[in-house]
Amino acid sequence: MIYLDSTCLVRLYFEDAGYERVRHLAASNAVACAQHGRSEVISGFHRKLGERVISARLYEITLQEFLTEIRVGAFRWLPLSENVFERAELVYARLPAAIFLRAADALHLSTASENGFREIHSNDAKLLSAAPYFGLRGLNVID
Repeated sequence: MIYLDSTCLVRLYFEDAGYERVRHLAASNAVACAQHGRSEVISGFHRKLGERVISARLYEITLQEFLTEIRVGAFRWLPLSENVFERAELVYARLPAAIFLRAADALHLSTASENGFREIHSNDAKLLSAAPYFGLRGLNVID
């Protein structure tokens, strides 16, 4: 099983830079992500709509496809447990000031770490730079 953050998951639906590598990776193994990644993916779709990158019709189709794939178990959504939050709190307590880490990214990293992953796939430079503080190897399959 591999952990993909939402920046990777969006590329399963749109031909954004690096989508071929993400799709190849996702086809090679089961895909996991933190529960809040569901909302992040939908937010990514909606952003494309708001920026007029996609039409309202394509947004509806893509959203329905994603929701259908959720219902049939295409992804393993990992819970945001108390341990996930505690791990994030502990890492923030010792995280160097030079490392900027958004809360949602800390939850991805904590979730991956708490669930025994050794690697996390993303193209978010800030998430990737913080990965070692969670005992993870951050891999940018997109660049």
